[in-house]
Amino acid sequence: MVLCISALAPSPLSKQKRGQRERRNATVPADTPTELLLIRHAPALTEGRMAGRRDVDADCSDALAFAAVRGAVGGADHWRISPARRCVQTAAVLWPDAEPPQDPRLWEQDFGAWEDMPYADLPDLGALSLADLAAHRPPLGESFLDLSARVVPALREACALGGRVGVVAHAGVIRAALGMALGAAERGLAFQVAPLSLTTIVALPGGAFSIAGVNRMRR
Repeated sequence: MVLCISALAPSPLSKQKRGQRERRNATVPADTPTELLLIRHAPALTEGRMAGRRDVDADCSDALAFAAVRGAVGGADHWRISPARRCVQTAAVLWPDAEPPQDPRLWEQDFGAWEDMPYADLPDLGALSLADLAAHRPPLGESFLDLSARVVPALREACALGGRVGVVAHAGVIRAALGMALGAAERGLAFQVAPLSLTTIVALPGGAFSIAGVNRMRR
């Protein structure tokens, strides 16, 4: 599902907290929803090679795309980002006055022996089912299930913060979040997650989730 950011209306949670958007250390009751605002980093400068844990820079030159994301997200009560350079650079453009905490659990999947391999030389896994693809582990690397096992606890901690939580991370991390919300990790692999797209998940009191939007970006 791809939606145009410019057509988005504010979410109900955004309206409820409009007066608090710029608070950096909000205290939110535990029985309120948490809105996870999951942003994939700007396009990675991979030079046509696999980059999961490989630390590459981001192309942050698309000012209109950044403005669209910034306008859609507005302020947030809390931030969490991956320590990857491409995420740190993206967050710095989105929120130049913030110092978002870095959480190493939000790194992209470790592709092991496939890291730095030309995309054209990667094995074709297109015939695998989502369940088999999620369990497939590259040599010396992580499977998507491994990724989910380290990412989901970090996201659940973010959900416990309450309010609006901005997260700048990777496609794999955002797919893990979708799998968490859908109750099965492999289901997150069914979604496309473009650079500088916004995916919104609302964590409800009691442990349920509502997916408010996926892969929203400027068209």
